Amino acid sequence: MTQLTELRKFVAPEYIFGGGARHLAGRYAKNLGARKVLVVSDPGVVAAGWVGDVSASLEKEGLPYVLFTGVSPNPRAEEVMSGAEVYTSERCNAIVAVGGGSPMDCAKGIGIVSSNNRPILDFEGVDMVEIPMPPLICIPTTGGTSADVSQFAIILNSAEKTKVAIISKTVLPDLALIDPVTLTSMDPFLTACTGLDALTHGIEAFVSNAHSPMTDLHALEGIRLVSKHLAESVKNPTDVELRTLIMQGSLQAGLAFSNAILGANHAMAHSLGGERDAPHGECNAILLDHVIAFNLSAAPERFERIAEAMGLDLRGMNSTEKKAALLNHIRSIKQEVGLDLKLNNIGITRGDLSSLSKKALKDPCMVTNPRRANQRDIEVIYEESL
Repeated sequence: MTQLTELRKFVAPEYIFGGGARHLAGRYAKNLGARKVLVVSDPGVVAAGWVGDVSASLEKEGLPYVLFTGVSPNPRAEEVMSGAEVYTSERCNAIVAVGGGSPMDCAKGIGIVSSNNRPILDFEGVDMVEIPMPPLICIPTTGGTSADVSQFAIILNSAEKTKVAIISKTVLPDLALIDPVTLTSMDPFLTACTGLDALTHGIEAFVSNAHSPMTDLHALEGIRLVSKHLAESVKNPTDVELRTLIMQGSLQAGLAFSNAILGANHAMAHSLGGERDAPHGECNAILLDHVIAFNLSAAPERFERIAEAMGLDLRGMNSTEKKAALLNHIRSIKQEVGLDLKLNNIGITRGDLSSLSKKALKDPCMVTNPRRANQRDIEVIYEESL
């Protein structure tokens, strides 16, 4: 009964979910008081045509805009600062982000800098953003990062080869226009990476030491949807019904982790991504079964519920058999979607593990991991992932 009496807060932006949602950008930007919009995206999303659709909706409402597409797959601090310069020099007063986690995180960074007039790396940590961002609309085009509904922004510090986590309700978008049709332009690798990122969000949020009844609902449904439909979505990229189920799973997992936070998997993946500039979802996927194996003893009943949400029948099994069933299922998903990789596949060697572990331990996500870890614990997980 203790959990029911604990204080918990839950924050989420307004969101509209469904095919064609992207076409509403102009109307809602106008409702938010936009006079001139900075549209943040990347070249791949522009080529897919989604930025054109959003731009057309702005034009339909008579809203001028300027396009900023200088965003890398892991957005860099210097890119945020460049975007903020464009925002200010062009006299924009609202931002629309179109793309995956990188354009959305970069857009959040631009908003933070333009309101607070300080370098983006100054805001690392929890609740460090004092002045709210300008109005921000996010239109996700990948099924996994959930930056469109989260109070996270992850920015790469290129000089230090580290990923900086900025966590604050002030970076929550004002509106998310979640359009599953945009997922049809994702290739199988990106589908797998972002899908396993979403699955990791759900799992880590459910076992987080900051979970609550509300986040549990979203986490389990996110786990169920993504684990059930991801492999088929990878095989059938133009199936809008499958893409809708994945986008819904991503949304649910995002609402969960934004409020329950994450754990060692993401802390370690951020460290990897900073060191090797590797895709975030790929880093999460490599580590997932190894981190679960480490954490399972701290929350066995919760991991049982995760296994059941994935459709596993654990009746009649002892604890060792239940653990094996869950880990084998995770590994089978990774294999089926083509992400059955090791750290050495992305260039990591034993010589990197000490530095990676030190950085991971400093990540804010480590605070909510269900099992306390020291540097050697993290090194061993990395070792097992080699």
